[in-house]
Amino acid sequence: MPNCSKIPFAKVRFYEDIPKLEVVEHRLQRFLKDLRIARQDAEISAGRLSEDDKLAHHAIVERRDKIRIANRAIAYVERVHSSTGMDHLSERDRARLEPLRHGLTITGISDEHEADTIAARLHEEMPWMAPATEHVWHAMRRSVRQGEPGFRFPALLLVGPPGIGKSFWARRFGELLERPTTKIEATSEPASFSIVGSQRGWSSGEPGKVLTTILREKTASPLVIVDEVEKAGDVTSNKGVRFSITDGLLPLLEVSTAATWQCPYYRIQFDMSWVGWVLTANSSDSLPEPLLSRCPPLTLSNLSREDILKFARRQAERRQLPEAVIGAIEESLAAATSKARVPSLRTVIRMIDRAETIAFMPTIH
Repeated sequence: MPNCSKIPFAKVRFYEDIPKLEVVEHRLQRFLKDLRIARQDAEISAGRLSEDDKLAHHAIVERRDKIRIANRAIAYVERVHSSTGMDHLSERDRARLEPLRHGLTITGISDEHEADTIAARLHEEMPWMAPATEHVWHAMRRSVRQGEPGFRFPALLLVGPPGIGKSFWARRFGELLERPTTKIEATSEPASFSIVGSQRGWSSGEPGKVLTTILREKTASPLVIVDEVEKAGDVTSNKGVRFSITDGLLPLLEVSTAATWQCPYYRIQFDMSWVGWVLTANSSDSLPEPLLSRCPPLTLSNLSREDILKFARRQAERRQLPEAVIGAIEESLAAATSKARVPSLRTVIRMIDRAETIAFMPTIH
């Protein structure tokens, strides 16, 4: 079970009860009225003021006093709102940020044994992904030795043939870390908006997928998978400004810049340095140098026949499929791989999905 800590996530201040303007005005008028009544009563007691000359309570605070009080109340309320760092936001957007009031959780690795266990599970299930597994294994052990409050690892760029399970490995890693995971398809979401969001001035202005996941799950350390990042295109605005996923990613991939990242939608600084990033690509040839310098590619090999058969059995057993069904899946895959072409992991998973549906289909009488 991962250990959890809390961190301040947003550079804002929350107040339990920011008073309304009319409440502040009433409070100041009440204070001035009570103060003047007390002074007037003291003057009467000392014989310096007669009963006939004293002011009625309703007239003791004059119109000019009320104007001065109103101006001071406005200045006070504006200053309180400004100090929160959220005075430029609408009530709807401030409500969205309410989960950040007491900070957010980050998950860590409790000890080196847990790091070894997670790495062993990953390697047992997907041995062909050994370079990626070894990378995160060392990162987990290093995190424990350094006593970090949570686990973060250098962004991963997994490069290898299509269908070998790069995204599947990343999702499984997220499951073992017990972290919420979100996936961004670079082919269908070409602009940086999907990751970082868009400015509130845009007609479709919204926060990005990553921040939306953080607010929904109330954790500052989700795992984000950017699939087929090399196929991401660009979007250019009417003013010629270029937006791309790779440009949006750059400040989020390094701890120093991610820790003070400013959201273009909320215009607030957030600590995104605990987000885990796994990028996948079939080739790194078209990726820009700034991205490659932050994420040195980990090159992965293709699946073997033995890898496919062992993976299929493990997945089928996890779903508690009958042995006869597992045997049929293995026979089908063995026949397919005998033709010198190894099926992709996607094909294997679809086959297991269909087998599970049929195996547990209710009998119609």
